[in-house]
Amino acid sequence: MNIDRREFLKLGAGAASTFALAGGSLLVAAASDESLRLAGGEHLFLDDYLIATQSGFRRVIEPPARLPEPIVNSAQDQCFQPYVSVVRDPKTKRFRMWYNVPESSTRSHIAYMESDDGIRWIRPHRVLKDPVEISFGASIIDEGPDFCDPIRRFKLATENGGLWISFSPDGLNWTAAAGEPALRGIGDIVFLSRDPIRNRYLLTCKANSRPEDGYKGSTQNSREGHRRLVGQSVSADCIHWSPMKRIILADERDEGITEFYSIGGVIARGGLLIGLLKVLRDDLPHEPDAEVHGIGYTCLAWTRDGENWERDREPFLPRNPEPGTWDRAMTWGDWQLPVDDELYIYYGGYARGHKVERFTERQLGLARMPLDRYVSRDADAEGGSLRTPPMILDASKLTLNAEAGGEIRARVLDQSGAPVTGFDEKDCKPVCGDSQRHALEWSKPLASLKGRPVQLEFLLRDARLYGFAVA
Repeated sequence: MNIDRREFLKLGAGAASTFALAGGSLLVAAASDESLRLAGGEHLFLDDYLIATQSGFRRVIEPPARLPEPIVNSAQDQCFQPYVSVVRDPKTKRFRMWYNVPESSTRSHIAYMESDDGIRWIRPHRVLKDPVEISFGASIIDEGPDFCDPIRRFKLATENGGLWISFSPDGLNWTAAAGEPALRGIGDIVFLSRDPIRNRYLLTCKANSRPEDGYKGSTQNSREGHRRLVGQSVSADCIHWSPMKRIILADERDEGITEFYSIGGVIARGGLLIGLLKVLRDDLPHEPDAEVHGIGYTCLAWTRDGENWERDREPFLPRNPEPGTWDRAMTWGDWQLPVDDELYIYYGGYARGHKVERFTERQLGLARMPLDRYVSRDADAEGGSLRTPPMILDASKLTLNAEAGGEIRARVLDQSGAPVTGFDEKDCKPVCGDSQRHALEWSKPLASLKGRPVQLEFLLRDARLYGFAVA
């Protein structure tokens, strides 16, 4: 369960101070009251944290648009797993990709390719020298050219009897950090990310169920009652890791035998860590009249405190609805990469099932969407209103990420709910059209509200709102 805004505020200023701003937007509780202090950057309506009241709205998950064909294939590129890392070099702007190619059914190597656009890749791929024996995993962080230790600029997480961490100055030549796993007792799927909000490293991994969980039934490929779940571990230096704790479990709301293949693609957006949860249903066929070999899809998962995760049940990246397509059985998101005003989502696709032809039918695809448009709050022609909790708004400008076939207006309210002079609905210039940066303008300057607890109320008619940004 995600941490509730009121529960967070009860923790006091000491807990709030742990939410240190690190290059993005962040919500910080004011020490003197229950107002939030809004820092600069984006703030998303993915969850209800920034919503005190709302009426006339629907929460709508916005799936990205996928390319019809795989961008990395099994025949030419030897892809045989759905795990991938893609970074864009900050100097050359070239895209760099790492993924798994097979040594055997249970051992991998790391393959490498480059691209000018993140879509068309320069072939042939290059197979890198293993820093350690690798079962699965190709999860990489690029700390950038100004990282304090150039030899450890790139960090690689792989799995073989536990978590192995390797370092590289260039992303090509790797050295293992130690002669033994950095963390044991985890499943065989690992994803490494940087948590800039808490200034630490995050590992999300596959974790197995325990007898006390009481799961009934079995999966096609595992023992009676066994479930694949999700765990996490954190580290200050990417070498010493906390004990793994489980963060995503199946519950009574999940249908059939629902399992999880970890959370990939974790990035920080608007005070949230947002990841791609791989959902597995090994008890279902990819077509109604086919043999049961399992299906998979991707749901959104997120956390505001870095410890407690929330997830959607509805797919964010569903399996391909068209029969006979290369990603019909499985569509598993594994990497998110902001590219200008877009988000590139790289995913693994399977044609006919979980364990079917892993060397010939597992490939990598790309889906794209406008940046930060994971979830919208939609109002129809009858209109809707959404009000934030009290907040300290030290800002000179507010912009909206929104689509308005009708219009959007906003007003600023004081703590009693009364409109602030110069910031009522009639004082707001209407927002129309589709933009990730609609400017909100009132008859008085926004900077005049500095230091004052206020609420924002958004009034929508035939429009959808994704979030807002503070400048």
